[in-house]
Amino acid sequence: MSAPAPPDGLDDLPPLRDVLAGAGLSADKRFGQHFLLDLNVTRKIVRLAQLGPDQPVIEVGPGPGGLTRALLEAGLRVIAVEKDPRFLPVLAQLAAAAPGRLTVVEADALAVDEAALAGGGPASIVSNLPYNVGTPLLVKWLTGAFRPVSMTLMFQKEVADRIAAPPGGRDYGRLGVLAQALCHAEKVMDLPARAFTPPPKVASAVVRLTPLAEPPPAALVDALQTVTAAAFGQRRKMLRSSLKVLGGEALCEAAGLDPNARAETVPVAGFLRLAAVMGKR
Repeated sequence: MSAPAPPDGLDDLPPLRDVLAGAGLSADKRFGQHFLLDLNVTRKIVRLAQLGPDQPVIEVGPGPGGLTRALLEAGLRVIAVEKDPRFLPVLAQLAAAAPGRLTVVEADALAVDEAALAGGGPASIVSNLPYNVGTPLLVKWLTGAFRPVSMTLMFQKEVADRIAAPPGGRDYGRLGVLAQALCHAEKVMDLPARAFTPPPKVASAVVRLTPLAEPPPAALVDALQTVTAAAFGQRRKMLRSSLKVLGGEALCEAAGLDPNARAETVPVAGFLRLAAVMGKR
C-alpha cells in the first residue's frame, strides 16, 4: 500500500540541498547548527514523536526546514522558532506550500513564552536542537510554567544518554534525575555524525519525554535541583559529605537513605525524598 501524498504543495518543493545551495546558506557554528537534510530520517523522527494529525507542535531551530517538512507532511500545525534571520525567506516558502499550518517566529527560544506561542492550548515540542543550547532549553521546558504534551528532541548522544540513564553508571546525574522525576524519558533513536550537514564531531540521539500524569509540585522540583547540585557536584564523595551543607547524615537518614552511599547509586525516588525532607526543614 502506497503512502498518502504530502498535503498542499509540499511535494513540489525542491530538495533541501538545492534550497541551501540556491540561497547560498550554510551552517553557522555560533548557533550550533547541523542540518538534517535526509527526509527519510526526519520522517522517522516524526513517527517516533507519536503525534496525532492537526496537533500543534513547537519546533526550535528549524534552519532550512528539514524536520519542518516532515512535520507538515504528517498533517501537523507547526510553530517554528528560528533565531537566525538568514533562514526566514526559506521558511516563508515552506509556509506558502502549507497554507495556514506553519507559523515562523524569529526569536531566541530561551526567551520565548511557549504558552503564548501555542495560544494557551496544549502543544508538543519536536526539535533537532542546536547543540549549544540543548540542555538549558530542556531544563526550561521541564521546570517552567509551560508543560508540553510531549517532547521529542535531538541532542548530542552523550547528553541523550544522561537524560535517560538509570542509576549506577557514570551517565546518571543531575539532568537525568530532573528529567526522570518529571517525565518518562526514553532514548528512541541513534544517529551518526554523517547524517548531518555539516557532520558534527559527535554522534547524536533522539529522546522522547512524556510528562508524568502527576508531576511533583514546583517547590519540590526547586528543592530537587538544590539537592542534586550538591550531591553530583561532589559525586565521588559519600552523601553525608556532599550534602553536608544541607544536613548531611541527618538529612539522609530522615529520607531513608544510607549516608555512605554515593549520588550515582541513589534512584530518582530517593532524591525526591531528600528534596521533600529538605523542603520541610
